[in-house]
Amino acid sequence: MAIFFPLFALLEDFGVLPRIAFNLDGAFERCGACGKQALTTCMGYGCNAVGVTGCRIIDSPRERLVAVITNSLTPCNGRFPLMIAIISMFFSQNSFLSALILLAMIAVSMLLTFASSKALTSTVLKGVTSSFMLELPPYRKPKILTLIGDTVREKIVFVLLRAVVVAAPAGLIIWVLANISVADTTLLCKIADVLDPVGHIIGLDGVMLLAFILGFPANEIVIPIALMAYLSTGEMGDYASLESLKTILVDHGWTWVTALCTCIFSMFHFPCSTTLLTIWKETKSVKWTLMSVVTPLFAGVIICGLINLIFH
Repeated sequence: MAIFFPLFALLEDFGVLPRIAFNLDGAFERCGACGKQALTTCMGYGCNAVGVTGCRIIDSPRERLVAVITNSLTPCNGRFPLMIAIISMFFSQNSFLSALILLAMIAVSMLLTFASSKALTSTVLKGVTSSFMLELPPYRKPKILTLIGDTVREKIVFVLLRAVVVAAPAGLIIWVLANISVADTTLLCKIADVLDPVGHIIGLDGVMLLAFILGFPANEIVIPIALMAYLSTGEMGDYASLESLKTILVDHGWTWVTALCTCIFSMFHFPCSTTLLTIWKETKSVKWTLMSVVTPLFAGVIICGLINLIFH
């Protein structure tokens, strides 16, 4: 976030972002949405919670809801480490080819954003697309120090403070599950065993499915939780290298199908706790908050299920 949002704000200060929104308005209009959703989608690559708050720039309440609900289809920077690691281990160690594969996955997420926006505006959020008038600012020299200060205060600190609200109780739950044993097996492993049949339906296993569920506070901890379950340790750790991580995963039954489904499910699953809390605060509606959970989760389950069915 400390890298992404200052760079994003830099483009805004240059006067580039309004032009992006204007040029993409036609594509979003065909989906019944607004061109400003392009900006909130781009914010989502940094953090979905910030992308959701950014939806305030959309004047139409209906189109604002479309942008809020579909923002979690955009992979945030918390998901990229997992995706990059898996692509490097299972698909290509060449950095250029890995970047192309990652770019292809991002393109899929963008296409799904368009498709979901169209589906929402054709069903539960029907309405007339609002007109989009935008006065394009001139290109200008950005004020670097002011830009960095505003970004840290309004975006980075905002997200971190909201993350703290759920981090402590979530960490306690994970610790309890990993350190309390029943019949010589930790609760974490027992729950993973129960989830295993469900995980195999969508190309994962019980451990990875549980890791995504317990990774609700932050997407960054999915792999550490999975390692904690695979290695039966009582605390979250890190891996020494990608080679050692791949060895652990392959020893526990991973194939390229598992890797692909993990990447897809990482892109398309329920929002993290910070984003979900932000959605509720922005919409003040349980209905639309649940819709924001169901939309990406439904997409992830269907796509991963099809991949597993075809290639397994």
